[in-house]
Amino acid sequence: MSVSPEPLPPLPRSRLGMAPLDVARECARLACSIIRETAGAGVAAVKGRGNVVTETDFAVERAVFDVLGRHYPDHAILSEETASAADSDGWLWVVDPLDGTKNFSRGIPHFAFTIALCFQHRPLVALTAHPLLGDEFTAVAGQGCALNGQPARVRPCPAIADAVVALDLGYDADRARRQLELAARLWPGMQSLRITGSAALGFAYLAAGRWDLYVHSDLQPWDVAAGLVLVREAGGEVLDRSGQPATIRSRAVVAGGIPVLEDFGRLAAGSAWE
Repeated sequence: MSVSPEPLPPLPRSRLGMAPLDVARECARLACSIIRETAGAGVAAVKGRGNVVTETDFAVERAVFDVLGRHYPDHAILSEETASAADSDGWLWVVDPLDGTKNFSRGIPHFAFTIALCFQHRPLVALTAHPLLGDEFTAVAGQGCALNGQPARVRPCPAIADAVVALDLGYDADRARRQLELAARLWPGMQSLRITGSAALGFAYLAAGRWDLYVHSDLQPWDVAAGLVLVREAGGEVLDRSGQPATIRSRAVVAGGIPVLEDFGRLAAGSAWE
């Protein structure tokens, strides 16, 4: 279930001489400032059942595009609110300006800014930031994962029975129903269950050992790109439904340490997850 080692391309410094992670931090500082200043902003549009967008989403996206345009004018950017604008097999920044917008719009303090730099659709640099708590989860491929500058690792967890399990439902009703069926199949054979409303924090909290298994079945690239680097650099793995290493195009994934993933595979066998 582990990812086969592949040669890592050299990370490009920006036009202004900065490393990609430092550029991501510049984006995050600006994004978090905007998010804090506009906390409680109302819904600007409804994209579907339960899926809303606020003016904050757009304001953060514009600010991040400006930063990336100054530092990496030749890089493509894939962002949630302008998803069709750009994609690339070369260097690609994948951004979610405000992950957990429904929480944000309701005053629930569980949302994040997240950004990743990919090459040939492989995430290499990741940052997820909680604007209110000040938590910064970072990872660079081959260099480990950190929470607020300190090394972060997936929590050792041998089995689902010992696990805090988190999942999210997404916006597809049938996929969400299968998620709930999966939770019912695993319950009560776990320590506890969380439904969080932010995929970015779902992966980040897994990487930092705050919970032990994370399952999502309705993802987009901006939901998962940073999480892939964070979890893998923290010693865990992210698998798709076939049991293969997930990519930014994987829609359904499960993340955790190898032992708990193996136990999950055994318990979920024959369920709607497969």
